[in-house]
Amino acid sequence: MRLRRTGKAFEAELRGLTEALNQPLGRVYQKSCSAVLGDADCGFDLTTPGYVTEPAVEVVEDRRVFRFTALEGFAEGWFRHGVLRVTSGAATGLQGLIKRDRAEDTGRVIELWHPLRAQVQPGDGLRIQAGCNKRMSTCQFKFNNLGNFQGFPDIPGDDWTITDPRKSGRLDGGSRRT
Repeated sequence: MRLRRTGKAFEAELRGLTEALNQPLGRVYQKSCSAVLGDADCGFDLTTPGYVTEPAVEVVEDRRVFRFTALEGFAEGWFRHGVLRVTSGAATGLQGLIKRDRAEDTGRVIELWHPLRAQVQPGDGLRIQAGCNKRMSTCQFKFNNLGNFQGFPDIPGDDWTITDPRKSGRLDGGSRRT
């Protein structure tokens, strides 16, 4: 039992003997990578040139859509699934996950999933990190980090367990590598 008092209120947390069974043991077996880009399991060094850029805010809409005249040297979609972190201004330290990274006639647009919780002004500093969609091919070709891939791409999917083998093609669970 844990008790905590703050001001005129208190909070009590009761846990039974089975609480020890709620602790995760081992790991989840899934096709996609379970690591977070740049963490100890992933092992990728995000200070590697070409994977991070630090532009200043040019145009921001609704604290969620950032427009730049150009982000030179980065392919369209490079930052999708990445992280945008504010490094100066009122929103310093806030970050958001990148939903879209696309090119338009006027330049580049980076869109977050959710608005930041504070105003971001033109001139504020940003740190934009390349994104990882957690697929084996991305780990291999974008980050050259296949040795640290934490997924299991050859695990058969759910369809494999319920499909009649006589009516299907290849059902060995193998990846489509050649």
